[in-house]
Amino acid sequence: MPTTDHLIDLRSDTVTRPSAAMRAAMAAADVGDDVYGDDPTVNRLQALTAERFGFEAALFAPSGTQSNLIGLMAHCGRGDEYLVGQLAHTFKYEGGGAAVLGSIQPQPLAQQPDGTLLLSDIEGAIKPDDIHFARTRLLALENTIGGKVIPRAYQQDATALAHRHGLIAHLDGARVCNAAVKLGISLQDAVAGFDSVSVCFSKGLGAPVGSVLCGTREMITRGIRIRKMLGGGLRQAGILAAAGIHALEHNVERLAEDHDNAARLAAALAGIAELRVHAPETNILYVDLPAAACSTLGPFLRERGIVASVGPHMRMVTHLDVARDDVLRVAAAFKAFFA
Repeated sequence: MPTTDHLIDLRSDTVTRPSAAMRAAMAAADVGDDVYGDDPTVNRLQALTAERFGFEAALFAPSGTQSNLIGLMAHCGRGDEYLVGQLAHTFKYEGGGAAVLGSIQPQPLAQQPDGTLLLSDIEGAIKPDDIHFARTRLLALENTIGGKVIPRAYQQDATALAHRHGLIAHLDGARVCNAAVKLGISLQDAVAGFDSVSVCFSKGLGAPVGSVLCGTREMITRGIRIRKMLGGGLRQAGILAAAGIHALEHNVERLAEDHDNAARLAAALAGIAELRVHAPETNILYVDLPAAACSTLGPFLRERGIVASVGPHMRMVTHLDVARDDVLRVAAAFKAFFA
């Protein structure tokens, strides 16, 4: 059993729990039937997100996986193709939904160490207008990969390239707010150049459920039909949307604390000779472990009230439920293990 009743969970920023203030907002939410479009809190979240990110309209969805899939299906038809990185969430971690449910062919491209796709690779993968080929329709990018922030200049160049070739540019903005805070730019600037963006509220922003897809009114109208088809048409969803509103209004700027805590943890672990620590840019820290330590470190940490995904290339994620004192506790546990 853990030696403390306060569990530190470093597996992901998806493990956050709604704060007392967020729970109060959820409990007080004015609700209606969102399938009819008359849930006032959902409508407010959609309008607020569209405004903050600079789009015409927005659509609430239960998850980022569904929000991305709605975006891809709203932009692409059966037999169309989208270009995407091999490590990108929409290709690797979302169950192949674009292909299975949207009949959209992914064309995965190799990613560079900084998470970008070579512009020459993107351009070279665009199919000619020929009946033998799937029609290349869309470029899907993320603006953080493994916690690394994609440079704004690259984002501008990639989206401009897509548009020159008549492609749509979609952003999986799972941690777009982390990118904006790290770069010190507005949310609108963080998504500049993209035709649509999926914004996740259930990671670092601390909401229990939900993502919002932003785009043109026409695209979002198509998305409403697709969301219903995918089973994402909810009824009194304002209870969930209220958490998203609270997150957007209170939890964006505080992401800098998570970034600082990841940097503090990295600095503390860097003094352990057995570890190779990769300096984090945001709230995601990677540490290379000796193979011999992988089977025993997890139980050792668990006994000290720390949950982590232990492996040779170990990922640890700081979030609003991990305080500065928790970082010190984690560092002390690692030092004790390797002592």
